[in-house]
Amino acid sequence: MSKQTLKLHSTTFTIHTLEVTAVIPPELFNQSMFVVAKTKDELSIVCPSEFAIDSLDAEHDWRALEVIGPLGFSLTGIMANISGVLAKANISIFAISTYDTDYVLVKQQRINDAMKALKKDGYQLLNDTKLA
Repeated sequence: MSKQTLKLHSTTFTIHTLEVTAVIPPELFNQSMFVVAKTKDELSIVCPSEFAIDSLDAEHDWRALEVIGPLGFSLTGIMANISGVLAKANISIFAISTYDTDYVLVKQQRINDAMKALKKDGYQLLNDTKLA
């Protein structure tokens, strides 16, 4: 399988956890990028760090690497390969999948290490609109 191209987003994100019964702030839906995940046990929100949410706990300073898509549902191993490269480099991730593509969130202090590891493994990386 050929290596995908990843794009580093300039936005810094925060991952929040809230009470499962919490009301999602309506202003969240005006953000340029956000993810809401709810199960019977938890409510998680990923959003730009500048958007304040009253949450139970939060993990700050995440950067997003977008796997340039759209990716077909028949493709396999994309996240496994990327996360494997980063795991070998001892870099923790937070993975997000959408209908069209995947995102790998990496802590800001490790983003350069992550990009180096991915480049070394043959991935192409874009930084906003130019090659990183």
